[in-house]
Amino acid sequence: MTILVCGEALVDLVPVHEGPLLSPKLGGGPFNVAIALGRLGADVSFLSRVSTDPFGERILTSLGDAGVDVSRVQRGEEPTTLAMTSLAEDGSAQYSFYADGTADRLVTDPGDLPDDITTLSFGTLSLLYEPGASVYASLLHRAHEAGKLTMLDPNIRPAAIDSPSGDITADGFRIRFKTWLPSVDILKVSEDDSHWLGLGPEGTSVDDWLEAGVTAVVMTRGGDGISVFTATGEIAVAGVKVDVVDTIGAGDTVHGALLEFLNNETILTTRDLKDMRKPDWERALRFAARAAAITVSRPGADPPWASEAPRD
Repeated sequence: MTILVCGEALVDLVPVHEGPLLSPKLGGGPFNVAIALGRLGADVSFLSRVSTDPFGERILTSLGDAGVDVSRVQRGEEPTTLAMTSLAEDGSAQYSFYADGTADRLVTDPGDLPDDITTLSFGTLSLLYEPGASVYASLLHRAHEAGKLTMLDPNIRPAAIDSPSGDITADGFRIRFKTWLPSVDILKVSEDDSHWLGLGPEGTSVDDWLEAGVTAVVMTRGGDGISVFTATGEIAVAGVKVDVVDTIGAGDTVHGALLEFLNNETILTTRDLKDMRKPDWERALRFAARAAAITVSRPGADPPWASEAPRD
């Protein structure tokens, strides 16, 4: 029961204290999800194209140290994508990207997937940059058609959309997003993501996403907790109170923790997901909230290990 995480790994250039210096930290939404899954004890593999430059070597080493299988990682001489990170007073992060001609956007189709891969995860920049974006979209549709569980986090980065390095406008991305929904079992969004995607009284509703084919919409609300919306309604859990250092990797930790919980509970198909009841979802969301609280309590994307994140 292997979880395959699909998408980019990059380097975040993060401010050091309040000075002008920047420190390189490994990141990228899918990379963080894979690290979280590996640390929590899941059987996880990573699909991406990673540079042969020194940053790329560090990426592979970090994945391996977390227990992530890197046998499906493709290599290329193109540079590693860089993300410039700035932190607001509340610890929230904003990003700008340097992704023109980088390795991760040149991933090629892996072909048919073995039966032991039961769950696939997608998200963030890999959904924006061509030609890789079309490769991942094709894999998403094929995996869902084959009966594998799929989870997607669009993880909206406005600075990467409508930019010289991008291949799509904001309106174009919103249109593309709708084409993914019939193949998505779990859609994970933050409140900010949902507003950017048009969720609101005058626009799209969660019911629209469910009617398009999504089984469960998981929405993170920062310190206010996490909700899941399904055909039977909303289930919510409170956030865990901690001193926030920064929020880098918090949503990715929720993503990874949820997938680890589902995999551990042998929830591997759309039908399994639909059969989940309120107590099951509450346990899953509480586990994800606890894991994310640990991540935000320390600097950078540093998800917890299994020994730090007990279950109910």
